Amino acid sequence: MGDRTPDTDVLDQDDPSAKPRGAEHGSGAESAEKDSGEASGEATAAEAESAEESGTPVAEEKSATQDPESPEAAEEPRTPEETQDPDQPEDTPAATAPEAAEPDDNAAGEPDDEAADPVAEPEATEQSEEEPGPTGTTGTEPEPPEATEPDDNAASEPDDEGDTHGEAPVQETDPLPDEAPDAEADDTAPEQDTDAPAKDNGSTSDTTTADEPEEAAAAKESEGDAAGPQGSESTRTLALRSPEAAAVEPDRTLAISVDDLPGAEPEEAPPAASPIDLLAQLTNTPPPPATPLRTTLRRIKIWSPLVALVALVLLVVQFLRPLPEPTLALDASASSFTIGGEAFTMPWPEEGQAAVTVVGSGSIGTFGEQKSVPTASVAKIMTAYVLLHERPLKRDEPGPSVTVDARTVEEGKSKDESRIEGLRVGQTFSLQDMLKMLMIPSGNNVARLLARWDTKSEDETAFVRKMNAAAKSLGMTNTKYTDPSGLDKGTVSTAVDQLKLAEAVMKFESFRAVVAMPNADIPDVGRIYNNNDLLVAGLSVRGIKTGSNTAAGGTLSWAAYRTVDGEDRLILGTMMDQHAPPPDPNGGTSLKLVLDNSEKVVKAVRDALTSATAVKKGQVVGHVDDGLGGRTPVVATQDLKVVGVPGQKLKLAFRDGGENLASGTKAGTVVGKLAVDAGAGAQSVPVALQSELREPSLGTKLTRLG
Repeated sequence: MGDRTPDTDVLDQDDPSAKPRGAEHGSGAESAEKDSGEASGEATAAEAESAEESGTPVAEEKSATQDPESPEAAEEPRTPEETQDPDQPEDTPAATAPEAAEPDDNAAGEPDDEAADPVAEPEATEQSEEEPGPTGTTGTEPEPPEATEPDDNAASEPDDEGDTHGEAPVQETDPLPDEAPDAEADDTAPEQDTDAPAKDNGSTSDTTTADEPEEAAAAKESEGDAAGPQGSESTRTLALRSPEAAAVEPDRTLAISVDDLPGAEPEEAPPAASPIDLLAQLTNTPPPPATPLRTTLRRIKIWSPLVALVALVLLVVQFLRPLPEPTLALDASASSFTIGGEAFTMPWPEEGQAAVTVVGSGSIGTFGEQKSVPTASVAKIMTAYVLLHERPLKRDEPGPSVTVDARTVEEGKSKDESRIEGLRVGQTFSLQDMLKMLMIPSGNNVARLLARWDTKSEDETAFVRKMNAAAKSLGMTNTKYTDPSGLDKGTVSTAVDQLKLAEAVMKFESFRAVVAMPNADIPDVGRIYNNNDLLVAGLSVRGIKTGSNTAAGGTLSWAAYRTVDGEDRLILGTMMDQHAPPPDPNGGTSLKLVLDNSEKVVKAVRDALTSATAVKKGQVVGHVDDGLGGRTPVVATQDLKVVGVPGQKLKLAFRDGGENLASGTKAGTVVGKLAVDAGAGAQSVPVALQSELREPSLGTKLTRLG
């Protein structure tokens, strides 16, 4: 093989701006790396050209040069002082175990195995991918290696010490392709001074001075490439390329993250400092050692102000919060009363239904199933109630005039119903006389006339709606009206519902006067008679209305009086669905049956009716509750006497409660009434405070819940 040495003249022509090595180092790292790369590229190109003429592959010559079994490499091992990098620690694994980085025989042809260091693996991979072409140039933009003095021991000992420990900076350059070493470099490689220690990156400036020609520096770099492994950081050979290629080639710098290296672990963030530690740092006072007692005291110091503030806010809120409204409550012992004596037995009928009540004392009892049945003429009670509710009349007050129409005259000729005969079209009667003709002889034609007159309509439909509305307002849930007279069997009710209506309508003075009449004289009509024979039976019966027809049988709603303790007590009763055995034309026989059965009931109740003292004066019957646990007793100011039959249980309740319940109310102040729970007309007595109504204490206000 012929020896060829790079022509320095050619190199000088290619790079006329070449400067001595020392000048490059002095001008900056960037210019030094650029000039060094250009000089190495020129030498490498010359070596590649020589290899092509001789017909010997560059890889073979380089392999021969890098043979690790060379006797020179084996005879002269380097000392730790020579191989140790001044900036690296002494326990570098690459210095103590050179065998791990020993190159293979085919290291020149297989760049992937040049170094055992994991950092060098990506560089070796890219070297194999970018093999030089026949001209010995590559398409990558080289970056000049850090200059170093070539060493004969580089072939047997890789210069990857810096990479092993991560102290030397990783060269972020494209891997360099294998280049054919110069034949002359092969011959002169063993003659290099092996005693000189390897220089660290950047030591080239110490060995190459400004007086040394650039070609000599290029020759030294070529010799270093032939003697050492191709992938070392200190002796890399750069391929020569034209300035045009450098201008178009992109930067292929490989960035290696430290986190991607094997064995690299991310640093854990230090734990956050506690408030006490931060305070100690601010005051330059180290915190005392932690103990359970100190920890507890710290927590108390930290949380005590906050707890105190919250407690203060709660106390203010509790103090300013409105107090609950006081209420009047009845004691259980005074909530009911049973009239003493032998229990009363009511002579109820055998069939149908019935109910009896004493106004002001409550119900005495009921009989039969309270189901809706036809009412017959008892329905006229609701007709009178609607009229008087809209146009109240005093006793014997005539009221507005009502004119008779042709329809009323025609209906007066019917023989299958009760009616007022002899009326003429155009006649006028007072409302008082019309009520008498409605309730005493039970004129159906008069009931229909009053319905049309009240609503000013041609039929009774609108008035019937008023009747049903009134029934609903009175709580008559099982009652339905379809006509104002009760002749229609669709008009139904119960005995209990009719007692509610009777108690309401008996409040009208004019009505009580009319229904108590056994007969009456009507101008231009004559005398009319009442069908209720009980009015003259000596039982103080004062009404109310009879009714009978085939569907309803006999029905009766009655009112009787009994004087008890110097006061007249009103007794009300209703009996319905009383059917006599046939024949019973138009319910005439059934009417007699209901009158007989009702008489027995009226007589028995009047005989048994008595009075009793339910509550005595001064008796504690309840208390005022301030809503916070405070109670002020309430006493009756008079005796409460009730009227009823022996064995009757009466319910008591407060009425008009809530008066004068403000804090500071004096003892003896009336705060309500205690009454029998039997409607608006029930017997009652006032109740008053037994002691002063005091305001809740401060402790009670602050500790209240809800």
